[in-house]
Amino acid sequence: QIQLLESGGGLVQAGGSLRLSCAFSGRAFSRYSMGWFRQAPGKEREFVAALYWNGAGSKYADSVKGRFSISRDNAKNTVVLQMNSLKPDDTAVYYCNAKWGYYDYWGQGTQVTVSS
Repeated sequence: QIQLLESGGGLVQAGGSLRLSCAFSGRAFSRYSMGWFRQAPGKEREFVAALYWNGAGSKYADSVKGRFSISRDNAKNTVVLQMNSLKPDDTAVYYCNAKWGYYDYWGQGTQVTVSS
């Protein structure tokens, strides 16, 4: 059974930074592609960033390119989303995602609020 636990959310002023972490509990972490998604009030969940298991690199939503960075530590079974130059539009619940073939897991989410 795979479990994902996000942490690091909070309230920050525009222009500030936050670092989100996702702890992966279970086996074969290195085989999973890991990603972050977010959902703002009244909006659908949207893709933010992903890091592929096979070294194929990373991908970012256009809205966060140059400001956010995703990384993983296979020894610690964690994935981190470093968020810089935050904007009020980044306010959302951020969800960690782990995907491998048919397997697709989600965390409970962590709230990020950016004040103007």
